[in-house]
Amino acid sequence: MCLGIPMQIRSIDGDLAQCEIDGVTREASLMLLADPVSEGDFVLIHAGFAISRLDQQEAEETIALFRQILADGGGVE
Repeated sequence: MCLGIPMQIRSIDGDLAQCEIDGVTREASLMLLADPVSEGDFVLIHAGFAISRLDQQEAEETIALFRQILADGGGVE
């Protein structure tokens, strides 16, 4: 199973962004995005690539769901 993780862009250098969520930072390529993004925007990260831009509410709702899954044992039976 593959997951896309919502992260917030902290900085941009060319086609690379430093993204963060809950203190975890990752570098992600912006090459697959059709629309420009800026620092502070939320993007969906998969395999080192930003694959779509998310509005803040959608990102926060998805992050809350991930946090709940982890709090409930990570979805492992």
